[in-house]
Amino acid sequence: MKKYLVIGNPIEHSLSPKLHNYWFKKNNINANYDKKKIKKSEIQEVVSKIKDNKLDGLNVTVPFKSDVIPFLDELSEESRITQSVNTIYMHDKKLIGHNTDIKGFELSLMETQFELKNKSILILGAGGVVPSIIYALEKLGVSKIIISNRTKQKAENLKKNFSNINVVDWGDQPEFDMIINATSLGLSNEDNLGLNFNNIHKEKLFYDVIYNPKETNFLRTGKNLGCKVSNGRMMFIYQAFEAFKLWHKVQPEINEDLINFLDA
Repeated sequence: MKKYLVIGNPIEHSLSPKLHNYWFKKNNINANYDKKKIKKSEIQEVVSKIKDNKLDGLNVTVPFKSDVIPFLDELSEESRITQSVNTIYMHDKKLIGHNTDIKGFELSLMETQFELKNKSILILGAGGVVPSIIYALEKLGVSKIIISNRTKQKAENLKKNFSNINVVDWGDQPEFDMIINATSLGLSNEDNLGLNFNNIHKEKLFYDVIYNPKETNFLRTGKNLGCKVSNGRMMFIYQAFEAFKLWHKVQPEINEDLINFLDA
């Protein structure tokens, strides 16, 4: 039986095992997918299990998407540019790090039917998935990307790889067409960004990369303002879809049954 794992901290909220094990069953693949909360000091040990044939593949979630890089042999172009890895596999006896978050985010945006070309995007947060989001948005032809992070220096550091982004202080509210919560604030129902959105007009898109819970306080705020809202569920499904194809050379089905299964 093949074995797959997602690592992160926190990890309790992850639906990756539920999704991948569902697809294994549907495609008659003899494999199991689990999740494991680890510390940064344990990364090398877990990653080496792929070379030792104790694991067949690995997904990486916050906060380790860049921390895994030193333990890999090669990076895909997407991972090299974003310095972010969420999918690891063996190829020609080499450990390869790849980034399926970019494609996952891109495909999820298509589902919102929100026209992004020449639009201004405000991203809250500067870690984890943010480089992937910037990469995807630049490909989609947005006119402006603004980053706001509680630790401003962390946002400034993103300019090393993405020189065109703008950085503003946390709490500042520049004009935007779409706002993305890419912080971990929202995993708990008590979480609140503590930002004032009272001057926001309708026709904006509030997008939260968090998918569990389905509706964060951030999305509730957007909805109450009459804006369009979208959580990270489809991004999560599409990034998993890309990883599944990479590992198994099989294109799993995404349909209503799957959505209902994940929501149950």
